[in-house]
Amino acid sequence: MDRYGWLTGPGWEEVEALLPTQRGRGGRWRDHRTVIDAVCWKYRTGAPWRDLPASFGPWQTVYNRFRRWARDGTWRTIWTALQARADAVSEIDWLVSVDSTVVRAHQHAAGARVGQRLTGEPEDHAMGRSRGGLTTKVHLVADGRCRPLALVLSAGQRNDAVFFEAVMARIRVPRPGPGRPRTRPEQVSADRAYSSRAIRTYLRVRRIRALIPEPIGQITNRKRRGRAGGRPPGFDPEGYKIRNTVERCIARLKQWRGIAMRTDKLALHFEAALTVAAIGIWART
Repeated sequence: MDRYGWLTGPGWEEVEALLPTQRGRGGRWRDHRTVIDAVCWKYRTGAPWRDLPASFGPWQTVYNRFRRWARDGTWRTIWTALQARADAVSEIDWLVSVDSTVVRAHQHAAGARVGQRLTGEPEDHAMGRSRGGLTTKVHLVADGRCRPLALVLSAGQRNDAVFFEAVMARIRVPRPGPGRPRTRPEQVSADRAYSSRAIRTYLRVRRIRALIPEPIGQITNRKRRGRAGGRPPGFDPEGYKIRNTVERCIARLKQWRGIAMRTDKLALHFEAALTVAAIGIWART
């Protein structure tokens, strides 16, 4: 279990305190630590559930608990609690960056039941067909320390800017004591794909500094219109250099082979796998 780092020491102690306890009748639950280690092994290696080593116990036990916690929100609750712990001691860098990454879907990820009614499961299962075949796109917000703050899944052919507000709305970091969760960063960096009037207005209304360069086409069109084109948006090239934090965060998540290539039929389960990897990143810091 030392292989994943966060399964030992203070990080694991905090995660363990947030895990559900067994209630009602039935046989005794297998140790949570063993189950989580098995989930990590499965997604780190990209192996099928049925190929879990016998040392983890029956694969059905591991899969059923992973699925249960994905659907009842346990994984997300742990992730949020670790973010709250970091924010309470001012360890979150609120100069955030936004970007997306495309994940190729394995043939085993296809074939999910159409119209399956699950809370939080999109109708298209966050999977679409593009030049690379079946793909899923992960829209991500990372803090200044390369840690994921929020994510949203979509079909791989969808435009990045369309999901900007959705992924920003997922930022909810509870604060100690009474009060609303923190949802507003100090600054947002993003590439030219996010340069739109709607996104800039969204950030300006919320008093969030935007570091988004203009595409050449927008610059040309603004200059062509003269005064009617308005002033160029403010941009700080030096401050924009921190945008690589989201790229590095994506690279950390894709070290898990089961995340670099999607094998889950349901978007709910693939998002849970991303959340487990995010928990590992936050628990180690």
